[in-house]
Amino acid sequence: MFKDKVILITGGSSGIGKATALMFAKNEATVAIVYRENKTGADGVVNEIGRLGQKSIAIQANLINENEAKNVIEVTLKEFGKIDVLVNNAGKYIIGDEWGGTSEVWTRSLQSNLISMMNVSKYAVQLFQKQKNGNMVNVASRHGIHGYPDAMAYSAAKAGVINITQIYAGLLAPFGRANSVSPWATKAGYWLTAPKEEVEETILNAP
Repeated sequence: MFKDKVILITGGSSGIGKATALMFAKNEATVAIVYRENKTGADGVVNEIGRLGQKSIAIQANLINENEAKNVIEVTLKEFGKIDVLVNNAGKYIIGDEWGGTSEVWTRSLQSNLISMMNVSKYAVQLFQKQKNGNMVNVASRHGIHGYPDAMAYSAAKAGVINITQIYAGLLAPFGRANSVSPWATKAGYWLTAPKEEVEETILNAP
């Protein structure tokens, strides 16, 4: 299905990003994944993709830094010649991101979950416009649809992801698409080891 397509996935060393990378590889895509700190996880994903018979690279970057985000696009282009799909998955919940938290924590949360996505997307969209081809998938969250007081900036950031995706959709409309997805609790991060009862209660009682 994705033979000869090049997919760039941020936050690709674990969780949703890893699962997405392997899904594309199983469908014959070439995959570039971006990681910030989890080199072991990133190398593991690249190895798994190699065993599936597909090409892959891992790129280390702090996407909050615009120059590093731009470099991710440049490295992928140098290695594979094009990018067909960008999956913006990188992001994290910052401890202390409550409604009564500090502006320092809110800033870090907005940077990790919104600014980083915008930094990569800006250069990807410029490339897509030049190629006259390209698609984007942005991983938002249920928090972006219904805000939570114990994750205020995270909720705001994910709402921003949903809103900005609509803008990207307009920019890509002549030749491509932009969509966002809003998952809830998944087998990744905290939820990977959370007690079963807590996971069930969280899902069943979600607004």
